[in-house]
Amino acid sequence: MSALPILWSFRRCPYAMRARLAIQSSGVQVALREILLRDKPAPFLAASPTGTVPCLQLPDASIDESRDIMLWALSRQDPEGWLDMPAEGHSLIDRCDGPFKSALDHTKYAVRYPDLDEAEERAKALAFLCDLNELLSSTAFLTGPRRTLADMAILPFVRQFANTDRAWFDAQALVPLTRWLDDFLASDRFAGIMHKYVPWQNGQDQVLFP
Repeated sequence: MSALPILWSFRRCPYAMRARLAIQSSGVQVALREILLRDKPAPFLAASPTGTVPCLQLPDASIDESRDIMLWALSRQDPEGWLDMPAEGHSLIDRCDGPFKSALDHTKYAVRYPDLDEAEERAKALAFLCDLNELLSSTAFLTGPRRTLADMAILPFVRQFANTDRAWFDAQALVPLTRWLDDFLASDRFAGIMHKYVPWQNGQDQVLFP
């Protein structure tokens, strides 16, 4: 098991979620090490240049960006064809990781940003969600009739935003978007990446994933 790549992860982190989703889909096996963000173990800090999850520790390098971890896994095996995606899928991920994630943070953690207007930040996030909703009004997934990298890279962040105030989210009546999100949340795929593991400690056996 020690020869396997090591995925340092935190269950509820949306970046870590999407890394696990891609690894799960690829079937490429890793040794998963769940950590607590308030008590980061020294081997993790030695492996991660930024001290953030997820981090994929390889024998000769570390990959510290969740999107790069997704591409690493799917470039080895991509049985569902997630990488077969039009260019607009990458643009959607860029918008998710940039303006949408910024507005999400400013909404979810509004107390940390007293100089910003929470309602304005929520409206910025909603604009992106409305664009996704429009795409999903005519097709099952963001770039067509089947899921691709765009869906699975963005879904964990839509989930995080919805969970900040689910009643408000539902009141926006974004029916196609809500269906897309709820189908994902009810799936075996989501359940499979959200299994609760005991936080890793030095000397502890590693958990094989997927």
